[in-house]
Amino acid sequence: MARYLKRGMDAAAVKAADAKVRETVEGILAQVEEKKDTAIRNLSKQFDKWEPKDFRLSPQEIEKAIAQVPKRDIEDIKFAQAQVRNFAQKQKDSMKDLEVETLPGVVLGHRHIPVNAIGCYVPGGRYPMVASAHMSIVTARVAGVKRIIACAPPFKGGPHPAIVAAMHFGGADEIYVLGGVQAVAAMALGTETIDPVDMIVGPGNAYVAEAKRQLFGRVGIDLLAGPTETLVIADDSVDGEICATDLLGQAEHGPTSPAVMITNSEKLARATMSEVERLLKILPTAAEAGKAWADYGEVIVCDSYEEMVHEADRVASEHVQVMTKDPDYFLTNMTNYGSLFLGPRTNVAYGDKVIGTNHTLPTKKAARYTGGLWVAKFLKTCTFQRVNSDKASAQIGEVCSRLCVLEGFLGHAEQANVRVRRYGGRNVPYAQAAE
Repeated sequence: MARYLKRGMDAAAVKAADAKVRETVEGILAQVEEKKDTAIRNLSKQFDKWEPKDFRLSPQEIEKAIAQVPKRDIEDIKFAQAQVRNFAQKQKDSMKDLEVETLPGVVLGHRHIPVNAIGCYVPGGRYPMVASAHMSIVTARVAGVKRIIACAPPFKGGPHPAIVAAMHFGGADEIYVLGGVQAVAAMALGTETIDPVDMIVGPGNAYVAEAKRQLFGRVGIDLLAGPTETLVIADDSVDGEICATDLLGQAEHGPTSPAVMITNSEKLARATMSEVERLLKILPTAAEAGKAWADYGEVIVCDSYEEMVHEADRVASEHVQVMTKDPDYFLTNMTNYGSLFLGPRTNVAYGDKVIGTNHTLPTKKAARYTGGLWVAKFLKTCTFQRVNSDKASAQIGEVCSRLCVLEGFLGHAEQANVRVRRYGGRNVPYAQAAE
């Protein structure tokens, strides 16, 4: 039976925190919807101390920002984007339009149609999340989205040069220095100076995730990608240092980032906990990582791989680092996760920054019903149908007529009947079942 050596914050405390976030976001969205640009300016000044003449960067401002980025950083950004672009293209190539004759004279099919306009949010308050620009903008461009706008908060009093470079090289059509809920609201609802989009994508803190949740329906969203989560699954094939490093490497995202360990070795579990405490004394981001570990860190000891899979699927973590003698066992048997990182040679940071898979992934157990952001999120799979012969129309019409009457939809039945009469030569009484 699985047993805890360490538990995180209790569910009641988490629920109370979520309620506070919900209320705050509702108020901000209402302000933006009512006062538009005025609200955006006031909120940016309030939360980010940022009140430029224009939140949108001009071509000259974009060039100025890029000029501040070292050559090596530009090369690394372009390398990472090439990996993301290549994998997204391979994913898109696997998706084919379809047209098939299912009965003589009856043709059904579907087309993958790109969303027309999207808004990409790139977090940058605590850390400049340069890689998030690759994941959303580059992937949307591969999908064929026509208009891509991007927002990132100011960093130390202005646009972050590397984020601007990533947005520009990724293919953004409009770049705004605007952060938080107000940025998401501006893109989704529109203002006097920002045309609204059809879909909002990108990760963010709890407030950004909640804003996307509340706006869903008015616009599309990729998924609810809130504070980063990580799960380390390990056995005695690895040691406590590498496990602790992978836990804290993601916990540093912020004080509400869960970091969980599942193992079948109590010895490894205790060694990892000890290593966490040692590393927190030397890790430059220990303030954030330590708070996350204290409040949201968990260590679970299981009796078998099977039980480890059961617990991992219950946790349904965003990132799952598997370091066991047989990592493919978890690839084969796990069903609830955002992305798997198999074996000690890979890690979540690779996926976050450069390897090519998308780092915008489901959190808060959303992995039970969705995967992460990928090229198909920007594509609408839309069906069509065509009936090419009189015989086929009459044949389908007769069955349709009877099924419609069965449900009481007599107007529907008559849609079928008129075609049975015209194309099948049968005198079906008005709004009655074809016999």
